[in-house]
Amino acid sequence: MRTRIGASWLLSALLLVACGGGDPDVPGSGSPSGAPTTKGAFTSIVSFGTSPSDIGTYAPATSLSGNGQAPYFGGKFTTNSATGTVFVENLAASLGLILTPAEVGFDGVSVKCPAAANPALASTCTAYGQAGARVTDPNGVGHDPVTGAGALTVPLTKQIDNHLARFSSFKATDLILVEGGLNDLFIAFGTFGATAAGITDPVGSDAYNQKLFVAQTAAQAAMKQAALELAGYVRVKILANGGKYVAVATIPDLGNTPFGNSAQVQPAKSVLTDLSRIFNLWLREGLTGQPVQIIDFYDIFNTVTADPARYGFANATVPACDAAKISVITGGAVTSGSSLFCNSTVGAPYYGLRDGADPITWFFADSVHPTTGGHKLLSDGVTQLLTGFGWI
Repeated sequence: MRTRIGASWLLSALLLVACGGGDPDVPGSGSPSGAPTTKGAFTSIVSFGTSPSDIGTYAPATSLSGNGQAPYFGGKFTTNSATGTVFVENLAASLGLILTPAEVGFDGVSVKCPAAANPALASTCTAYGQAGARVTDPNGVGHDPVTGAGALTVPLTKQIDNHLARFSSFKATDLILVEGGLNDLFIAFGTFGATAAGITDPVGSDAYNQKLFVAQTAAQAAMKQAALELAGYVRVKILANGGKYVAVATIPDLGNTPFGNSAQVQPAKSVLTDLSRIFNLWLREGLTGQPVQIIDFYDIFNTVTADPARYGFANATVPACDAAKISVITGGAVTSGSSLFCNSTVGAPYYGLRDGADPITWFFADSVHPTTGGHKLLSDGVTQLLTGFGWI
């Protein structure tokens, strides 16, 4: 029997972390304040973000026929199947709400609000999260800035603008979820890594250490900028336009993932963790005194991976998706093992899990994204926090 993250001791710990400290001279030690404490009469979930809250933007890339048309064998960054949902979908279902993608497409071709083909669902396309999206820069992970090919990566600032263009403002009955920064982290870390690899001075020399310090400082500055930009968008685009029930997520510690623990990345694991922490610190700083609540994904991920068995997980170190199988399924087009192309339907010709893996009891689908079971744990944790806030 799985022990869910809603255990009272963990909920209390997460709420304490969410409250923060109060030293005005220490960045990130302040707290949001003034958010509602009463239950919301929610009629919709509006989510902005990246791959964790992407509910199918890139499904056409996994078309079984290869022409971008349904049926699809993947489409979400998890262990895809009939029940392979991500945390925002789980939360919507638990509240009895319908949530559909705001945009679906790939390689520069997309359809806005495809569910609107049924007029009764035209208002449900409020899941704006897109894998690869950055906070501000439209050139996210997997997007070709020259040709427009690959992932759409509409940045969070534009995701919010798109919602306002459709609805003019937010409703008091919207439950608004914001998570961003992961792809800014990948790019900042990648730039740091490339710079470090290009240093020709002897390793350990003063010149080498100085150049490494400059590269790390630049990456830290990029994460600070992204965090403050995201906090600013929450203030001037969401709160200033009627957002009432607003929850903002921190980013997980990417140093504490299969990616961070990989042979290639592990020597710089501490840098990856540092950049995750810096983003979260300045995100909190930018939201100090604002009427929002914090969903601490950083703490949730680290708590679970520190003792996975306590939460019903048999494995929290190895990706469930098999890169070799996915390569075969995609005709060699995808060799990274990306969970976007990973299906966990037993017996299907496109089954992509490694031998012995389980989509419920293994935590990671690929090197950074949770499985179906991992997303269920995240949604359980978010539900417990929202209950603790008094919102549901």
